[in-house]
Order: sequence, then structure tokens, then C-alpha cells
Amino acid sequence: MVDFVGAGPGAPDLITVRGRELIEAADCIIYAGSLVNPALLDHAGEGCLIYDSAKMHLEEVIGVMERMEAQGRNTVRLHTGDPSLYGAVREQMDALRERGIAFRICPGVSSFCGAAAALEAEYTLPEVSQSVIITRMEGRTAVPDREKLHLLAEHGATMILFLSCGMAEQVQQELLRGAYKPETPCAIVYKATWEDEKVIRGTVGELCKLAADNGIAGTALIVVGDVLGDDYGLSKLYDRHFTTAYRKGEPSDDDKKIS
Repeated sequence: MVDFVGAGPGAPDLITVRGRELIEAADCIIYAGSLVNPALLDHAGEGCLIYDSAKMHLEEVIGVMERMEAQGRNTVRLHTGDPSLYGAVREQMDALRERGIAFRICPGVSSFCGAAAALEAEYTLPEVSQSVIITRMEGRTAVPDREKLHLLAEHGATMILFLSCGMAEQVQQELLRGAYKPETPCAIVYKATWEDEKVIRGTVGELCKLAADNGIAGTALIVVGDVLGDDYGLSKLYDRHFTTAYRKGEPSDDDKKIS
């Protein structure tokens, strides 16, 4: 069995209970050494084989999994955050399917959730933004034409950019081609939830300078949108005049006048 495990955003105690238990029971762990907190490997049992996938190509990763399977051993493939986001897991799962090797997926806390905690932010605020766009700036790996950053930026929704701090100048230009303005709030969150986490706040018009002045080119997220500001509407869910499936709303002053 191969278990794809989300390691969480960085802090070792933010892995799920299931994920930790799978690490403890593993005979072999292949972890993304460039991103996963190595403290998580402290949960590995004695004699567990450890491989750093940052130094391996796909065929080598699959080769280790095949050898472990042939020996009747369990493998944990430890990915940063949640495997479903920029984890390159589909190609691994397809290779395992072709070889008849069973696998499971254990979700993890994504770094964009860790960034929200660091920012003390809510990504979906009434009357501001009810959508979150998770994307990245086009680099050596292309993006579909319909997902060019300036096109996504036309929505003006909350946007979270992975893998893009090293291209801050291009990101800034693309955002300003969309609905964002120079004064739109933004933030760079470096190593969210790690001990050396760093939060830098500013505006879209300052984005390139913020990254350069703080020497940040990687291991960081860019968060953009008016949800980082102070103006928003209150939720209907907790409005005492709003009726839900669980409680009846109280009459408003206007309703009392009509009655």
C-alpha cells in the first residue's frame, strides 16, 4: 500500500492525526525535502527507510514504491500542504494504477489556510468577495490560455498565488491589468506556520518592492484582495432578524412598523 499524505503547511503539529499515524506505521517514507518540515520524520519508526524526493525524478520515486510493494511494505509519500494542490500526485497515482499498486490519499492542511491564519483573515467576506482563486504566475510550466493571470484578475475576487514570489514584478503587472488597483491590499506570507514565518502587508502597487526589500523569492504565498481591508458586510447567518433552518429571526424595526 502507498499512502499519499498531506504534511500540512509547515508546523509539525498541523499534520492530521491520521497522517501522523500513517508516518508512524510506514516502512518507507518518500518526502518532499525542499518543502516538508523534516521534524515530521521524527514520527517515523525505527528502521523506516527515508528518501528525499527533491533529489529524485519520477521514475526513481515510482521505483522505490515498486520495490517496497514487492517486499510487502507500506510506503508513505509525504507531500507539503495538501497533495491536491501543486503536488504532482496525479502522475504518481496513474503510474501506480498501471502497476496494480493500491494507494490511498490522506488530505492535509494547505498553506493557503495557514496564510489566512497568519493574516487573521477571512477569504470570503460578505459584500467584498465570495470566491477564492488559487493559481500561480506562468513560468517554465505553462498555464492554459484561459487562465492567464490578468484574465483571472478581472474577477477582482480574493486571489492566492502559489509559486510566484520569484516573479513578483510580472505578477504585479498582470494583477494591475485586471480589476485590482494599485491601492488594493495584498500580502506576502513567507513560510506560513513555520517558526520563521513572516507576514508582509502592502498594496498591489507595492508588491514588487515588498518582495525585493524583504528578499523573498520562494516558499511564500501572495494574497490579494479587498478582504484584507476593513470594509465588509455582516453575515446573514448570525443576523438576529434572519431566519434559518435552526432558528426563527426576530422582527426588525421596519417589520414592527408595518404590523
